Amino acid sequence: MTPSAPAFPHAPARPATAALPLAASGTLRLLKRGIWAYFLLLIFEGALRKWVLPGLAAPLLIIRDPLALWLVLATWRHGLLPANPFLTGMTVVGIVAFFTALLFGHHNLYVAVYGVRILLLHFPLMFVIGRVFDRSDVEQLGRVLLWISIPMTILIALQFYSPQSAWVNRGVGGDMEGAGFSGALGFFRPPGTFSFTNGNTMFYSLLSCFVFYFWLTPRSVTRLLLLAATAGLLASIPFSISRTLLFQVIITLFFAMLAVSSRPRYLTRMLSAIFGGVLVVAVLSQTSLLADPLEAFTTRIEMASEVEGGAKGTLVDRYLGSMAEAIVGTKSSQAPFFGFGIGMGTNVASNLLSGDRGFLVSEEEWGRLIGEMGLLLGLTAIVIRLLLMAKIALASYRQLATGELLPWLLVSFGLLVLPQGQWAQPTALGFSSLLGGIMIAALRPPKTVPAPPEALAA
Repeated sequence: MTPSAPAFPHAPARPATAALPLAASGTLRLLKRGIWAYFLLLIFEGALRKWVLPGLAAPLLIIRDPLALWLVLATWRHGLLPANPFLTGMTVVGIVAFFTALLFGHHNLYVAVYGVRILLLHFPLMFVIGRVFDRSDVEQLGRVLLWISIPMTILIALQFYSPQSAWVNRGVGGDMEGAGFSGALGFFRPPGTFSFTNGNTMFYSLLSCFVFYFWLTPRSVTRLLLLAATAGLLASIPFSISRTLLFQVIITLFFAMLAVSSRPRYLTRMLSAIFGGVLVVAVLSQTSLLADPLEAFTTRIEMASEVEGGAKGTLVDRYLGSMAEAIVGTKSSQAPFFGFGIGMGTNVASNLLSGDRGFLVSEEEWGRLIGEMGLLLGLTAIVIRLLLMAKIALASYRQLATGELLPWLLVSFGLLVLPQGQWAQPTALGFSSLLGGIMIAALRPPKTVPAPPEALAA
């Protein structure tokens, strides 16, 4: 029997000579272009639905799905998507849940197809990205994010100060009521180029991982670009009126400090970056441009803390409490053994089944999984996501010993997104697939080609 290679390498992978013809043929290059297209569609899908092609807003909701299907099938056909316990387990869960939804659940074929695509397309896409990309590709994606963050920050500033009736705030399908979400002091949370404000939060959360990384490895990017992206990240926190974004940046900072605590060379750079960031915030806070966003943001924090019971309610009950409620709460005990049917917890299902938008199952991700697929299948999907994240985190931690910081910093965001990200929402699903893929890819050294099937079989 041919020995199998680990799904996530802890050390530089040896060259795979059998895969060289594939790389030389251009197939690998084509697959990489497909991943870049997925990334760009994720960033600008909302712009297409709001401003460019509002009449096609509904079909554009799944514009990335055909691309994801092609990437998965093409990668599998070329032997670059071998079976592994995570992929096999989630595929089995998805197929079983699809048929139980039709037999025992909502009985709606369209809702079931829409729901199962999450597990059969976008979850495998993580392994496609992880196999086709390597660390150099992930770094290049980070540099592109730095460039995009500059106009994105200008856009959210315009959205913040503009009325909801303005063109920059136009909603999906050209909705004149606006795409902003309630914030504080009469200001709305801006969505940026995304359909909803959560995309804006996830964009800057991912950006923060690369901002810290490039500060610690400054030769990878020009200093002027890094300064501009850092200012954009800091400004985005009050402009977004998003506590989630603030908490995520703090978590990424904490991970960065852990990574460099035993390395004086990196620690000096980290302290310099923090000092520079504090200085930038202090200067910007004195300008009229950020005065209103800062006031709205602090008011939002105070109002939410009063409702949720302070930091404990915000950080502990909101995150861990919702996870526990999904498993032992009353909604879980009331769900049928096979659930109400996969896909029923999405807004698309709500429109098809009830004619209105809402949450027919649960707003929280774990509650949705158990409510849609039942306790057995739902818990299995949750455990697969937790174990996958644990394996990536462990591999990333081990690479810290070799001085590789990028996988570890990406894990700071992945720990919240991969286990409990709300995959029923297309933008959150897209960021989860992308993030899961680049976390795996960042573990692969640059300029290595994917190994042949016999070397990658689980």
